[in-house]
Amino acid sequence: MKRYLIFGAIGPFVGGFLMLLATTVASGYWTDTNWSEISKFLGAFFKTLHYSYLFGIVPALMVGAIDDILCHVRRILPAVRTLIVAAIGFAASSLLYGSRGPDTGTTQFLLYGAVGMVPAMLSSWLAHKYADEPQAVHST
Repeated sequence: MKRYLIFGAIGPFVGGFLMLLATTVASGYWTDTNWSEISKFLGAFFKTLHYSYLFGIVPALMVGAIDDILCHVRRILPAVRTLIVAAIGFAASSLLYGSRGPDTGTTQFLLYGAVGMVPAMLSSWLAHKYADEPQAVHST
């Protein structure tokens, strides 16, 4: 249960921030930045945070379910599980968001891929650190 709470709390927050960052970078907004522009960006992020949770909670919990399934496979190490979940998050978000808009290319594909990869990887790492039960050590 802790795993799903971690994915549900961390995923939409980080994913919403990265989605806003990806759309501003793809639109060319970050060509001339100063502190007032950064404060506008952060203001927009906090004003739209509830939408990030509204639309991001289900995908975050789906990735959490994949992480939970991989957690029960004993042969998969936690680092490998984190990389698998990150790859699934990257593929899902880049295929979902990467081809939107008139400007499609490698930069947009990578930016929108990071929207799914970073929250999935961060949540999987935190779930391993705080939600996994310690394994008993058997001496031979």
